[in-house]
Amino acid sequence: MMTERQSQILNRIVKEYISRAQPVSSQLLEKKCNLNVSSATIRNEMQQLTEKGYLYQPHTSAGRAPTDKGYRFFVDSLLEKGLREFEIKLEKETKDILKFTHDLTRLMAMRSSSLALSYLAEQKLLWKEGWGEIFREPEFKKGDLASRLTHMLDELEESIDEIFSESPSQIQVYIGRENPFSKESDFGMITARCRFPHKEKGFLMIAGPKRMAYDRNIGLVDSVIKFLENC
Repeated sequence: MMTERQSQILNRIVKEYISRAQPVSSQLLEKKCNLNVSSATIRNEMQQLTEKGYLYQPHTSAGRAPTDKGYRFFVDSLLEKGLREFEIKLEKETKDILKFTHDLTRLMAMRSSSLALSYLAEQKLLWKEGWGEIFREPEFKKGDLASRLTHMLDELEESIDEIFSESPSQIQVYIGRENPFSKESDFGMITARCRFPHKEKGFLMIAGPKRMAYDRNIGLVDSVIKFLENC
C-alpha cells in the first residue's frame, strides 16, 4: 500500500526524471518540490519506494530513477485525474485525407517531441513523423538506442494490421516490456483507435524513450481524438 506522501514523491521523481534524464536525488526534491519534509524523510520514503519496486538506484551514490512499475503508477494517476486539453491548430479542410493525415502526424510529432504515427486502415497507409524531434533526446546521443528504435518500428510495421485490430478505442499506454508488439523494452508507446475524416478507420501512436512526457502526450492524443470527432 502506498501512502499519499509516497505517491506525491514518486510522481515528482518521474516528472523530474522525464525532464532531466538523470537520477533524482532527495536533495533535489527538497529544493525544488516544496514537499514540506526534510531531506532525510524524503530519502526514507525513496528507499521504501525502491523496496516496493517503483524506483531503482543506477549507481551507489546516485539518486533514484523510475522502474516500469513506477512509470505505470504515474501514467495510471494521470488517467484517473483526466486528460489535459491541448488546442489543436490544424486546418479543418479535410477533403484531401492524405494531406490532412500527413499534416496531423507532423503536428503530433512537433507537439510531443516524439515519433508520431498515423495509420489509415482501409488504405493501409502508415505515416511516421518526428525523426528530428526524437533524435534530439539525450538517450539517443550514445549507445545503440537509435538502432533499437528502428528495430521496434520495423516490428510494429510488420504487425500493423494486428495492432489496429487489437487497439482499444480508449487510449492505451505501453511502458517498456509491456509492449505486446515488440521485444524492445526501452521505449514508451501511446496508442488509440480513431476515425479520420470521411469515416476512415485508423489509429494514432506516439513512441519515444521510456521517460517520455506521458502527461503531455496522453493529453495530446486525447485532444486529437476529440478534434477528429468534430471533423
